[in-house]
Amino acid sequence: MLENLSAKIHETADYLTSIGFGNADFGLILGSGLGDLAEEIENPIIADYADIPNFPASKVAGHAGKLVYGELSGKKVIAMQGRFHYYEGHDMQTVTMPVRVMKLLGADSLLVTNAAGGISFGPGTLMLISDHINFTANHPLIGDNLDEFGPRFPDMSDAYTRDYREIAKRVAAENKVALSEGVYMGFSGPTYETPAEIRFAETIGADAVGMSTVPEVIVAAHSGMKVLGISAITNHAAGKQAELNHEEVVAVTTQIKEDFKLFVKSVLAAL
Repeated sequence: MLENLSAKIHETADYLTSIGFGNADFGLILGSGLGDLAEEIENPIIADYADIPNFPASKVAGHAGKLVYGELSGKKVIAMQGRFHYYEGHDMQTVTMPVRVMKLLGADSLLVTNAAGGISFGPGTLMLISDHINFTANHPLIGDNLDEFGPRFPDMSDAYTRDYREIAKRVAAENKVALSEGVYMGFSGPTYETPAEIRFAETIGADAVGMSTVPEVIVAAHSGMKVLGISAITNHAAGKQAELNHEEVVAVTTQIKEDFKLFVKSVLAAL
């Protein structure tokens, strides 16, 4: 199992190298409705997930299902236009494999975004992720350890790199971008959370909830990557508004995506 997973990661990286992907500075994971940023990458090399060995197809609205390599804000980046989700039936190793592929291709940093339900913040807010709570009932590092990437027991004390967060806050202030900061709680999905679950999440310190990000950040931290996480709050969490639906998530991200793109590009330039 361990050898098979390692072989798949290397096979995927080798394929991407063969089609022109080169050394990267940053990996980017762009969540629901936020993938348009990848279209601003200069001199892009684009691969459909369906053509990449060991990549499943992306099936969620708002996720284009493409991997893009090129330059953005002076940095070499590999950007995922849409991610893989645990709730789609993928195992955690598949969900997180792109992060390890990015690491093999030289990326020592990961910028991860998502659309999230707000507990402490309302729709339209950009929230810098300071920490997370894993409530998926699973963990991407269960099983034999991939020693080539990191240790058996990785430290998660600074999973969302403090220095990167300070730079992001400075960039937000300079660009007059309203930026909040808080804790992201990851659920498995695909149902939205119940009002009781949101009351529980609020009690234990969560500021926003969603169905992604946590597995990828765990694997990035295991691999020694620096991480910056940003949530686009697209709706009030369950119990704080009448109903929840994915159409609203995509609609709100569409409304804020220009500010979001400008902010992310400015942060990338400063990192």
